[in-house]
Amino acid sequence: MKKIVMSVVALAMVAGFGSAVAGDAAAGKAKFAVCSGCHGATGAGNAALGYPKLAGQSAADIYGKLSGYKSGARQNATMQAMTAGLSDADMHNIAAHVATLK
Repeated sequence: MKKIVMSVVALAMVAGFGSAVAGDAAAGKAKFAVCSGCHGATGAGNAALGYPKLAGQSAADIYGKLSGYKSGARQNATMQAMTAGLSDADMHNIAAHVATLK
């Protein structure tokens, strides 16, 4: 039981440190230009076409979703293709930009 608790604590610490990396919102805005084709320039999404609203979400949430698509933990063929070529820095930058959208 102690090993399980320690493993969970260690995993939580690693996850927390990974999401604490600050992105460059200006660089993220440039990369987000591709995303805006579906999610809109303001991140408002398009409910009629099934593209979710991104505005108002935290950088940590957006980064987690992007990295989930890239790793395959989140399943969506379009988003997996869109994230395949993104670096970790790109995902942090995009997340930082999206976090500025209200």
